Amino acid sequence: MSVPDPDLRLGLGGAGLGNHRVALDDATAWAVLDEAWLRGIRLFDTAPHYGLGLSERRLGEFLAGRPRAGFEVSTKVGRRLVPVADPDGALDDEGFVVPADVRRVWDFSAAGIRQTLEASLERLGLDHVDTVYLHDPERWNLQEALDQGLPALRGLQAEGLVRRVGVGSMDLDALVAAAGTGLVDELMVAGRYTLVDRRAEERLLPLCAEAGVAIVAAAVFNGGLLAGSPSPASTYDYAQVPADVLARAQRLDDICRRAGVPLPAAALQFPLRRPVVRSVVVGAVDPAQVSANVRLLAAEVPDELWDEVAAG
Repeated sequence: MSVPDPDLRLGLGGAGLGNHRVALDDATAWAVLDEAWLRGIRLFDTAPHYGLGLSERRLGEFLAGRPRAGFEVSTKVGRRLVPVADPDGALDDEGFVVPADVRRVWDFSAAGIRQTLEASLERLGLDHVDTVYLHDPERWNLQEALDQGLPALRGLQAEGLVRRVGVGSMDLDALVAAAGTGLVDELMVAGRYTLVDRRAEERLLPLCAEAGVAIVAAAVFNGGLLAGSPSPASTYDYAQVPADVLARAQRLDDICRRAGVPLPAAALQFPLRRPVVRSVVVGAVDPAQVSANVRLLAAEVPDELWDEVAAG
């Protein structure tokens, strides 16, 4: 029996499965994944960076035995995990509540990328992934990372280890540079094409549309700001929200309130209004967040709201 094509408009981000800022036990992580699957989510994004491999291991255990044609998985390269000789009970120092028994090494070389992807495939229990992104290449050396990493990924694509090649970043200049190489199929745009931050509209979206590069929009709530009613206590990109950004978010919240639409619903749906955006990816640390996001995606948003957003 053939497996129907999955609905990929909404994906589950895997940082939370790697204990990002909050320690999840295995049962809770499984419940998050189970709720996502029951709600029809079939796109899962992860990375070795997320919990030093924990996110990939948990996702792999959950997907084991499920029809491979019925879901998509993306992961990332650029941070290679290497063992720590004497961890001495230390915890990770990059925001994940996990033991630091391995450490991250920036590595965009062909050999490093192959090693990183092969280790990811082992943790995931898969023989290929659907997309591999160079992860935050601007945090190492952007030009060298693109020059080395993208041809390396194209080679792995030719071997059948990956279907699509991409770059994932919060840095708009890095994403524009990647789109201009002619070597990417897809970009993960984190926080730079959202209801409150539309800077990607000027250069990146037209460039991707012209080049046939798909976009997956991540961090569409901008690290918490658009996940509820914006206030001075809200976070923007996981830091204190600047005053001008807060004022813009509060204006958007007012627009949504007048239309009877929850701000998070508009935030989740906004990127998908552009044909070049194929999916939005959002994380969760409990099953209720997953079901809430599915409802937000299905919420009715009147055209008048989008007109007002565009005008503002």
